[in-house]
Formats: sequence, structure tokens, C-alpha cells
Amino acid sequence: MPQRILVIGGGFAGLWAAAGAARALDAADVPPEQVEIALVNPDPFHAIRVRCYEAALDPARVPLDAVLGPIGVRRIEGMASAIDTGRRAVTLRDRTVLAYDRLILAAGSQLWRPPVPGLAEHGFDVDTLVGAARLAAHMDALGEPGEGAWSAIVIGGGLVGIEIACELRERLGAARARAGLPDNAAAIRVLLLDHAAEPGAGMGAAALPAIRAAFAATGVTARGGARVAAVDEAGVMLEGGERIAARTVIAATGMRASPLAALLPESLARDRLGRLKVDGFLQVAALPGVFAAGDIACAAADDLGHETVMSCQHARPMGRIAGHNAACDLLGRAGDRVRFAAPDYVTILDLGSWGAVHTGGWDRAALVASGAEAKAVKQRINAQRIYPPPGGDRAAILEAAAPVIQAAPATRGTR
Repeated sequence: MPQRILVIGGGFAGLWAAAGAARALDAADVPPEQVEIALVNPDPFHAIRVRCYEAALDPARVPLDAVLGPIGVRRIEGMASAIDTGRRAVTLRDRTVLAYDRLILAAGSQLWRPPVPGLAEHGFDVDTLVGAARLAAHMDALGEPGEGAWSAIVIGGGLVGIEIACELRERLGAARARAGLPDNAAAIRVLLLDHAAEPGAGMGAAALPAIRAAFAATGVTARGGARVAAVDEAGVMLEGGERIAARTVIAATGMRASPLAALLPESLARDRLGRLKVDGFLQVAALPGVFAAGDIACAAADDLGHETVMSCQHARPMGRIAGHNAACDLLGRAGDRVRFAAPDYVTILDLGSWGAVHTGGWDRAALVASGAEAKAVKQRINAQRIYPPPGGDRAAILEAAAPVIQAAPATRGTR
């Protein structure tokens, strides 16, 4: 039997972990009969998760086989339900047991829903393609008259909340058109609720003027200091008793590490988001042969105390480096491992039809661009930069899997 590098998760970190391992084995002339790379994912798609707030979802689905097949990675459809690091085995929900010689945990993160009565039953989300498709189907079916029929509430004023809020006026307008109703902006209401004093303040002072302008342009009313007490099919109740009618309520309440992290020993170090602490080579401390990358992992980004964030900006290079290091570890080539480092940090926030805002630095103090210029950068990232090479080109996929950190996106020019 060949040895096996097992990757759990087919998102940004998981896909590139598998490709990074394949590249390292290819460079070492290791045949597939000697080492198998297998990737476990619940469905056949690599989701471009950062596009789930968009109305058109088809471009956000990339068939995993189109990327994994050409580089010789086996895809296994399933979900991990147990990890035995002593036996080096992962059990799937269908009771399949997969032995491994090196394990890369890249199961990502999921939406954290606060314990608000009714939120799970009546709230929508854009955390996954499944959730985004459910929201799209709901909006396609809008049309029955009544209070709140053309009102939408977004709970959470972080990046995801702002991005979906800035899209909703146009999406509600399109829903009215499908229902045969006139384009009446006054009939549409989009409300963003956040417990912070000012929604969007987390983006930093440099970005706030752009966010405020975008809210005004896209018809978003932002309310800070608001806490939701309950949600039902007709709207929300705020703490204090205020009732707000809305047929569409979307939770954008933050993320937590995949529950897969909780399957490992409680003694392992984790951060406040439940992410596994990893060393500079992205190996989980005290667990030989186990690596972690992406949103399930917390790694030092530089020597100044900054840590990785839940973003494809870090998930993709973490995956490439974890895959490379897992292969090197398996082959006994410790000297060829690569340390992870991501000292530069940028944030580009989509602001709907108004444009976008692009900041630089961990404190987001530097305004790089805003409006149409920043929007062009955001569109290049969402539609080009974060996609695997198309066409099943083995050489191009392996080249893209090199264990390096991409340069920050330029405001002008090509990708």
C-alpha cells in the first residue's frame, strides 16, 4: 500500500494544500504508487466562498476534479466525523476509515450564530454556497404583498455584512421586477444592524468615509448599538422591544473554526475563535504528522505579534506551504521545508454599485484606493487572482502551487 497524505477540506487552504503536496512529490520524482494524495470534501466543488454575497453564484463553483485530476490527487466525497491521531486514521460520517501518514486539516470555518431565538430557523446567510443559494431562492420567491415584503435586515456590521448589505437594494429591485412590480426605491428598505457604535468602524478610520458614502448610494440604513432579541418569519425584535418588519433577515455574525478542530485533544492550544495553533511550518504542536492551514489554523504572520486572519489572503498560501511541508516531512527532507510568513496585509471591501475601498496595513490606516479604482482591484481578485489555473493544465496548476506568498494586489495593471 502506498503512503498517504490526507487533506480534509476542499476550500482555499485544502485545494492548495493538495496541490502543494503534489508539486513537492513531483519535484522529488516520487511516483503515485509510493505516495497517494487524497482530499476529502463534502461535495465535488471548490467554492469561491468570498463571492457568496453576489447574486450570480455559478462562477463561485469550481469542479474539484478539474484541478485535482490533472495533478493526480484522489478526491473522496464525505465529511470527517472522528480523528484518531494515535492510529493515524480519520473516520467519515459514512463510517469509512482512512489511514494517513501525514494529515492536513483544512476544513475552514463556519458562521457563528449567536443564541438569538428564531435566528437559525428564519435567518439566511451567505457563509456557504448552499446558504447563498437558499437566500437566492427565497428572494426569487418574493412577491406576496404585506408588511416587510421588500425590506431586508442584515445582522452584523463586519466585512461580510457590509458587502451583502450593499448588494441588497439592487437584488430586491430585481425581485420586484420578477414579481411584475414597478421599480420603486421608496418601497425597498435595507437595514444593517450592528452592536458596535458605528457599523463599518472595524475597517478603520481611513475607510469610513467611503463606507458611509456607499451606504448612502446603495440605500443602506446602518444602525449601531442595536442588539437583536428574536427573529421570526416576519422580522426581528430588538432588545428594548422595538419591532422591525422584514421578510428577509441575513446573519453576518462572524466566523468560528470548523468543528473539526474540536475533534482533537482538548489539551491542544487554540485561539478565541477555536483555531488550532500551529508552528512556523504549520504543524500542530504535539501531534506528529498533523498540519493545519486556513481558517481552522492560527499561525504567526510576522515577528510583530500579528496572526493570520480568516481570509483567502492567508488560506491560499498557508495551504500551499502546509502541503509542501507535509510532503517534505514524509520524505524525510526537513531541510526543504518552508516557513510561513505573511508580513503584508491588505483589505479590499466591496461596496456594491458605489465601488470598493482598499486599505493597507494590519491597522488598515492607509487608504490605498476607493470607488471605481478599488472596485476594479476587487473584481480582479474575485474573478481571477484566487482561481486555480483553468483548462486542466497540470504544469500551470503545479506552478501555481509553489510555496510562496503572492505580492499584494496592485491598484492598476494586470493580476
